[in-house]
Amino acid sequence: MKKGLLHHVEVNVSDLDTSIVFWGWLLEEELGYEKFQSWEKGRSWKLDDTYIVFVQTEDRFLEIPYHRSGVGLNHLAFYAASRKQVDVIANRLIERGILVLYKDRHPYAGGPDHYAVYFEDPDRIKVEIVAP
Repeated sequence: MKKGLLHHVEVNVSDLDTSIVFWGWLLEEELGYEKFQSWEKGRSWKLDDTYIVFVQTEDRFLEIPYHRSGVGLNHLAFYAASRKQVDVIANRLIERGILVLYKDRHPYAGGPDHYAVYFEDPDRIKVEIVAP
């Protein structure tokens, strides 16, 4: 039964090419998604029946900055296969020069029973990879 499962998420981005590099690595290499759709102003990746879409924001809306504490999306959280995978991704983020958030509390920034790594995409949307 699929009732209630997330079908897709669509995210507007400030620079589609930069987002494709960032999200392509994370979704394909680390989380097992496959390329799904590609067009001039967008790209999507799919895992099972759920897909994530990234669309180039229109120029007229680029001046309005995104902030995760405002109205709208706070963050995207993905399951890792294990704590080991969380650690591997954390190390790869650092190798890529991507800032790991809450480093002083990593990997327990979400609490003593929540093993995860937190970071931001190129538009500063917070991303979480959490162990089951």
